[in-house]
Amino acid sequence: MIIERGVQRWIVDISMWDPSPHDFSFALSRLPSHEHASITRFVKMEDRKRALVSRLLQYALVHQVLGIPYDEIVIKRTLEGKPFLECAKGYSKFPNFNFNVSHHGDFVAIASEPVCIVGLDIVHCVKTQKETIPEFIHNFTSYFSSLEWNNIINSGTSDEILVEFYRYWCLKEAYVKAIGSGLVNELDRVEFHHTNWTNIFVKIDGKPMTEWKFWLFQLQKLHWVSVARGPPKAAAESYKRTMSRLEFDEEEYHNGLSLPSVNFVAQNLEQLILVENK
Repeated sequence: MIIERGVQRWIVDISMWDPSPHDFSFALSRLPSHEHASITRFVKMEDRKRALVSRLLQYALVHQVLGIPYDEIVIKRTLEGKPFLECAKGYSKFPNFNFNVSHHGDFVAIASEPVCIVGLDIVHCVKTQKETIPEFIHNFTSYFSSLEWNNIINSGTSDEILVEFYRYWCLKEAYVKAIGSGLVNELDRVEFHHTNWTNIFVKIDGKPMTEWKFWLFQLQKLHWVSVARGPPKAAAESYKRTMSRLEFDEEEYHNGLSLPSVNFVAQNLEQLILVENK
């Protein structure tokens, strides 16, 4: 089915990429000039690399999946920072093509969906240097339900507690990014349930949200990535205004929600940089 082509998961490991100033400038030049400031505003090179690869992934995925000429792709962001494709009409064969990006630690990734809204988050389970693990996670107690918090603090050793914390946090961030709200307030109302981190589902204020699906994957080097798939009508108002369609009948939406999940495909950074010339 052609609609399944709208489900894409791409990822790049940037840990071994150490570009010279010339190489970085060349990669940056592949992007439209209005994107440059959002990358060069970062002081640290690691942050600049993540931001640059995030933009490259967006343009490359749109070009490959929708066939839009590279110089005609227009990607903008809502006030909350959610990226969206402005020029999709006339090109997209999908009812509601949208995508989301994330980067943390060594990885940068992108996920797209043809019907449902999509949220993506990556976390690197690193220990904080200034605080113990219990002290660190205590700063976030208000973001978790009592059930989630008990699962976290009773998960085992300090290292196991940290991993459990990041798993829940990764899912909550994917949900927030899917709806495009940019806010993490009242996340204790958003409670995740799972069976050994499979068959993940969410309850909001105790009510199961059957129109949502979630996945959690372990990457290399203590990284985790989560994907959220949900109904367009749940999106923040600013994000709704960017969508092609908000309403779907039950069968059409169920078909989009039930599309097969796909594995993340590693992308070659050099090919991303040169995609415009293909």
